[in-house]
Amino acid sequence: MSKQVKQLDRVVIRFAGDSGDGMQLTGDRFTQESAVFGNDLVTLPNFPAEIRAPQGTLPGVSSFQVHFADHDILTAGDAPDVLVAMNPAALKANLGDLPAGATIIVDTHDFTKRNLDKAGYASNPLDALGDANDPLGAFAVHTVDLTGMTVEAVKEHGLSRKDASRAKNMFALGLLSWMYGRPTESTIEFLSRRFAKVPDIRDANITAFRTGWNFGETTETFVVQYEIKPATMPAGTYRNITGNLALSYGLVAGGVRSGLPVLLGSYPITPASDILHELSKHKAFGVTTLQAEDEIAGIGMAIGASFGGALGVTTTSGPGVALKSEAIGLAVMTELPLVVVDVQRGGPSTGLPTKTEQADLLQAMFGRNGEAPVPIVAPQSPGDCFSAAVEAVRIAVTYRTPVMLLSDGYLANGSEPWRIPDVDDLPLIDPAFATEPNHVVEPEKIADDGSVTPAVQDFWPYLRDEETLARPWAVPGTPGLEHRIGGLEKGEGHGNISYDPANHDLMVRTRQAKIDRIADSLPPLEVDDPSGPPGEGRAKVLVIGWGSTYGPIGAGCRRVRKAGYAVAQVHLRHLNPFPKDLGDILRRYDKVLVPEMNLGQLSLLLRGRYLVDAIGYNHVRGLPLKAAELAEAIGNLVGEAEGITVDLSGNLSGGSTPVTSIDQEV
Repeated sequence: MSKQVKQLDRVVIRFAGDSGDGMQLTGDRFTQESAVFGNDLVTLPNFPAEIRAPQGTLPGVSSFQVHFADHDILTAGDAPDVLVAMNPAALKANLGDLPAGATIIVDTHDFTKRNLDKAGYASNPLDALGDANDPLGAFAVHTVDLTGMTVEAVKEHGLSRKDASRAKNMFALGLLSWMYGRPTESTIEFLSRRFAKVPDIRDANITAFRTGWNFGETTETFVVQYEIKPATMPAGTYRNITGNLALSYGLVAGGVRSGLPVLLGSYPITPASDILHELSKHKAFGVTTLQAEDEIAGIGMAIGASFGGALGVTTTSGPGVALKSEAIGLAVMTELPLVVVDVQRGGPSTGLPTKTEQADLLQAMFGRNGEAPVPIVAPQSPGDCFSAAVEAVRIAVTYRTPVMLLSDGYLANGSEPWRIPDVDDLPLIDPAFATEPNHVVEPEKIADDGSVTPAVQDFWPYLRDEETLARPWAVPGTPGLEHRIGGLEKGEGHGNISYDPANHDLMVRTRQAKIDRIADSLPPLEVDDPSGPPGEGRAKVLVIGWGSTYGPIGAGCRRVRKAGYAVAQVHLRHLNPFPKDLGDILRRYDKVLVPEMNLGQLSLLLRGRYLVDAIGYNHVRGLPLKAAELAEAIGNLVGEAEGITVDLSGNLSGGSTPVTSIDQEV
């Protein structure tokens, strides 16, 4: 039958079902298809913390949201345009996120009384479709027996009904692939590889996928096919990448560009474990991975590797950082390179292991005994995790210090297209190992008869580079450079244990000054203020963020600008030390808004350091900030700063030029 083709510039799709329904795989495959097609995209996986949550219940719902477009986008979307619900619980858990007019594709097979009771439904909402009291009346609902059609389609492969029904996610993927014109070859190749050792399962999944596509092509249920053209991107080779994978590659690249072997000492913890899994595959690049018995052992191994001349790395989440805090202090005292990756999650305690949060900033900044300053680096997107990891390695090796790398669950599990860099474009990182004695014990002597007594030298492990204040890094076994290090306070220069009060004061201040020196190597901050030249623009409001809030902040600012208002944005990668020009930038603006997924940690630091009246925008929901809500907050602040009424719908007052329409996501 003839189908109508409708052009769209963007769409947000959410696949939702029981945690055993393969929603993460389905979403990932749809994402890969969209990446192959050339769309810009951002994803948001969302799944229970339990290994197998109670089947058919609201806590057991797993979902995967993908936002893809023909233009540059920054977030996974505030709300889905399309919801694919595999059971009653998936429908109920996600219904509140849907805007009016959204499309719902629902698998009717599991809408039994037992499953409806589990989901908390008093009656079947599908029975009331079209009625005056239809609870789904605000949506375009398509009821499809996905499970039944899947079982019938794969009957020829001889699977049990239970095994056959598991392929329903591939039927749904095939249907959505048809509906949005996704290429299918990559998914068929994936299924052929994934189930190569189990031909019946392989063939059943491929059959279900093709049957779903053919169903969309032939059924009268779906009369419209949608087309989202490829996005225009800078020339280069791209791949879809998650934050954890990009971060892993960044650590490998840091090892290659510094010429150092990499040792990862780690204990598995959600959502950081994938870094351990990935790095274990890269022995060819000099990477060694050790799964320790606990968090403390993991960082101990990494510190030992750094003492031995390798790049020590440890990966964890917030609870693990708490356990590692004493050892991080040891690395501060011994002044050894170390990268500590904290993939933040909801807390405190065990908290929300599979949800995202930004609440470890103050722990990274101050969570150690004594004055123990540590540089902090934070990536802004999944792909940016690569560059942030390389930067963390640069700082750690150059300045002989542990570095905190703050990712989070949203970045770790989310994905986006990533332009693969040329290795030669990455910075070279010189470990500059000490190779000879550096301290003169007795100077050269020339006797009256002209004979020369050579100078006597030894090695002082705490003499410092004048530019960076870094101490020498001497590999054990280097002749003449024998030394000892440990957690007790060192004497400046010679490094022997010292209890002298004046020396302790000097060493505390020197360690802080070394971290402060890092700011000298940082480039100027990039201020996104299209309203005018730096310092001369008409924007009175600055929105400043860090980490994964980059996407929602950028999308929120775009909405405000499209409505005709001026707002500036700046995003921080380096949180300790702050960039040297940050204070000057903050003073240019009348109002400073700080959106965070915590209760105001960066706001606290900015207020304390720069005496700026930082205004917090804070949500701690285990989910990314929503661009539309943030845009409203920005607009309200713009209105307050400029003394005007702000209308983001386009009806503006105060002399601004009206805008007739705003995209739902920009």
